[in-house]
Amino acid sequence: MTPKTPFSFLDGLFERVAAGPQPPEWLVHEVQHRAVLFLNHVLMQEPEAMERLFTQSGRVARVQWRAYSMTLQITPAGLLDLAPATATPDLRIEVAESSPFSIAQSAMRGDKPTILIDGDVKFAAEINWLVDNVRWDVEEDLARVIGDAPAHAVASVAGRVAQALRKFVNAMPLSRGDV
Repeated sequence: MTPKTPFSFLDGLFERVAAGPQPPEWLVHEVQHRAVLFLNHVLMQEPEAMERLFTQSGRVARVQWRAYSMTLQITPAGLLDLAPATATPDLRIEVAESSPFSIAQSAMRGDKPTILIDGDVKFAAEINWLVDNVRWDVEEDLARVIGDAPAHAVASVAGRVAQALRKFVNAMPLSRGDV
């Protein structure tokens, strides 16, 4: 018999929520818009990232996980924007893992989820570079709000918590049968 993790019930919960009533289109658009604003905030902290995206200006990428998708277009400024509904993607990126728990568990281990890529190889290479090299500097953003010393203390505690979570996740048995 396949051992179950303590969090196996979450996958069933997610399935029930996903099968329920769908959010209104305006809410989906607002959530996507906020995600784009966040991604652009992170990109603006890395000038090289913006330069790389500038070379891909006008390209369209569609990112999909299960029934959820977002189509993004590269702007002339080297940032992201929601693409028009009629835009044809130059690149399709689909997260192959269907379990949110498995994705979170992989992320805690520092692994990337398995993805399926279809489309322009050069564009895909640039996106891969972004994934590998661009990180959100949470401590810097927090320092703008509460100051350098408190932000460093919060980041230090958060780092220790994240390290403990990684240790916990790595100690858990990974089984495909329970997720």
